[in-house]
Amino acid sequence: MSPPIPCTKRISVLKEKYNAIESCLNEKGKRLWAAVEATAYGRGGFNAVCIATGLSTATLSKGMKELQAGDYSKTNKVREPGGGRKKISQKSPQLLEALERLVDPTAKGDPESHLRWTSKSVRHLAGALKEQGFSISHQTTATLLHGLGYSLQVNQKSLQGTSHEDRDNQFRFINNNVSGMHNCNQPAISVDTKKKEIIGNYKNSGQEYQKQGVPIKVNDHDFPDPRLGKVVPYGIYDISKNKGWVSVGVSSDTAQFAVNTIRTWWYKMGVLVYPEATELLITADCGGSNGYRVKLWKVELQKLANELNLRIRVCHFPPGTSKWNKVEHRLFSYISKNWRGKPLITRETVVNLIANTRTSKGLEVRAVLDENEYLLGIEVEAEEMKSLNIVGAKFHPEWNYTISPNLQPNML
Repeated sequence: MSPPIPCTKRISVLKEKYNAIESCLNEKGKRLWAAVEATAYGRGGFNAVCIATGLSTATLSKGMKELQAGDYSKTNKVREPGGGRKKISQKSPQLLEALERLVDPTAKGDPESHLRWTSKSVRHLAGALKEQGFSISHQTTATLLHGLGYSLQVNQKSLQGTSHEDRDNQFRFINNNVSGMHNCNQPAISVDTKKKEIIGNYKNSGQEYQKQGVPIKVNDHDFPDPRLGKVVPYGIYDISKNKGWVSVGVSSDTAQFAVNTIRTWWYKMGVLVYPEATELLITADCGGSNGYRVKLWKVELQKLANELNLRIRVCHFPPGTSKWNKVEHRLFSYISKNWRGKPLITRETVVNLIANTRTSKGLEVRAVLDENEYLLGIEVEAEEMKSLNIVGAKFHPEWNYTISPNLQPNML
């Protein structure tokens, strides 16, 4: 296991202090000062002081032994300027260049370097340098990397895929439609599938308060229980009323499951809030079970329009923009916060945790368990598609369309 990497800011402070007093100290004074600082620093102090001062680990170790032994006796032995063992980077001028080629092979060296396809740990880097004829330890490798301006970094999510040229215009189109429905007291909902959740005594990300030293014990593996399996929460967020509905499915995430969730929401919540509704607006992602290319999604919506005698307008978000779908940050995010750190032991646990999600701004959520079996791979015949009473909007009709009740409701 590699030693902890010290904080850059603390190293900078140590370096400033050392530079201020270095000229006043002899060799032993430098060792003792460094030992005192390393001891006061705590965990990681040894490496931090070595990096800040340039002292070798052997020199600092000697200073630590002197400090522990209380050896503060003065000495007149002072090394001549330039004396002592040279730094490895001075003895091997090509070392730093070789190290940089290994750390960033595609920019500074051979793009086929084997380290391109493995972890660039200091031990791997030291091993690769030894293969090139350099004698170096992994601790020294870490010191050199810091001197070159490298530090341990995590991946940062910031790059986005290529945006569609009408991305912003589609956002405005959706916003205008939602505003129009709100002004007419007509329902506008945001829908999507939350990620599948494993049922059982498994670790759930997040923290919650427990007695110190008494955490909840969970399984040390995440293999799904063949008996309990997974659940699929499909959410509906009423944009105007700030209310949520989630059907927790135990089968597959299909278009039939998605539309049946909308149907259940309407009978349990929607019709009570919008008794005079003549149409329903659905905002959805462009993919998944409610994708704009999914034929079964449109066929099932046609059945729902016939059943409810409502015009159903659908607006899809452009590709790669699902995080702007309100169900994600107005509903799913609060559900995740509510059950953080709690193992989802049973299906009922999932339903109860979702149904008890609340916010200070009035969000209320209802949830049910949908135990229906939804089959995968259902093919839609061409005749079914022809029977759809669907009209596309002038602006991106593939994303924006209206499905009206058929004149013959039982056609489908």
